[in-house]
Amino acid sequence: MLMKTNKLIKDLKNSLSSANVLDTLEERYAYAQDASNLRDIKNNIPDVVVFVENTEQVQQVVRIANKYKVPIICRGAGTNVVGACVTEHGGIILNFSKMNKIFEIKKENMTARVEPGVVLGDFQREVEKLGLFYPPDPSNLAVSTIGGSIAQASGGAKSFKYGTTKDYVIDLKVVTASGEVLQTGANTIKNATGYNLNTLFVGSEGTLGIVVEATLKLIPKPESKKVLMAYFDTVKEAVSAVNAIIEQRIFPTTIDFMDKNAIQTVEKFYPANLLTEKEAALVIEIDGFECSMKYQEDIIVNILKNCGASAIQASHNDKEYNKIWTARRSSMGACAKLKPNVTTDDVIVPRENLEALVLGIRKICEKYNLDVCMVGHVGDGSVHPQIPIDYSDEDEYKRYKFAKNEIYDLTANLSGILSGEHGVGMLKRSHINKVVSNVAIDYMRQIKKTFDPNNILNPYKIF
Repeated sequence: MLMKTNKLIKDLKNSLSSANVLDTLEERYAYAQDASNLRDIKNNIPDVVVFVENTEQVQQVVRIANKYKVPIICRGAGTNVVGACVTEHGGIILNFSKMNKIFEIKKENMTARVEPGVVLGDFQREVEKLGLFYPPDPSNLAVSTIGGSIAQASGGAKSFKYGTTKDYVIDLKVVTASGEVLQTGANTIKNATGYNLNTLFVGSEGTLGIVVEATLKLIPKPESKKVLMAYFDTVKEAVSAVNAIIEQRIFPTTIDFMDKNAIQTVEKFYPANLLTEKEAALVIEIDGFECSMKYQEDIIVNILKNCGASAIQASHNDKEYNKIWTARRSSMGACAKLKPNVTTDDVIVPRENLEALVLGIRKICEKYNLDVCMVGHVGDGSVHPQIPIDYSDEDEYKRYKFAKNEIYDLTANLSGILSGEHGVGMLKRSHINKVVSNVAIDYMRQIKKTFDPNNILNPYKIF
């Protein structure tokens, strides 16, 4: 095995610049973890880390991987939370940080063509300079990459109104498991010519092919935006407000949720003058033409009050807008300060079952004596339970695993799914059959075998 690894590394260094091939233990160890905060990473240390700079180099790596029958795991910023971008029992980590070009932004077509290593937040700022808008906005957009976002079918707070990554990918250039280059779509907004391969690759977690270029749809940048933060004395009132807003045919950009624990934890570590005695809060963003903003706000405020909102904060400038959003996006970081480790999840149910999901998760965590901070994009029915734990405490870790299993069972019983925007990876693959039929999984396996007969592309993820 060691001889095989040494030959693998030698071939990679001969094919690429030696500076782009990392093989020391210290270098490899740094890539054995991602934001999933895995408990035990001794089996996740890659054999080698390779930085690629162009499509041809990706093809070379794929051919070498096939020669030695070793897996390839693509990695952007490593912000994945389900263990999708780490190896299992060795392999090649393919780092895309050097493939970070924005080739073009076409204002007349409202499209952009980019490499996978482009940082999402940087990309958004560039398109906004031209009066355009790319809506997908995961909370880690300051570091997360386009490639990672495509691999996980990322969403974010704005997905309630604008959809997720899959709604903006119109064409991909993909290096297949055989080293060929595959074009999945076209440089047009509409395409009904054959199967939609774009949607097959978006969310596939690098298991079917390696994305080396993406053409993305853009939309006009909204003229104005504003955010409201409404507090409630019960979860039921907060959920009723979500449904009431939608029933009035008002479509905010965002309807996000924070429970009492999340509010208190954020305020403890990142003070923002939040009302910590309240049971729940909704963060509601509206956007559009300036002339419509007052109309939208008045209707939403009236609905919030009728549903029991006891206090409503509104942004009147960029500073206040950023303050509210910083508070909402700080929940994970704040939760991480409670104990040595923190886990986050991504479960989603029909909106009619939101209250049952939130209260059920709380009850499960109380049963196992675990703290939990809940946030989520409740306009979509999405909830992110963030559970701080100490991995060194064997009993606590065992209780956490029991709780996680019950949370997934609860989600399935409420007609939900186990991932709305974070993927499956290695952490949820053993639970996928709770919400996906065996027939569907069998078809997924057949698709995987068709695209990757040697099983070298991020193997054993998803199922």
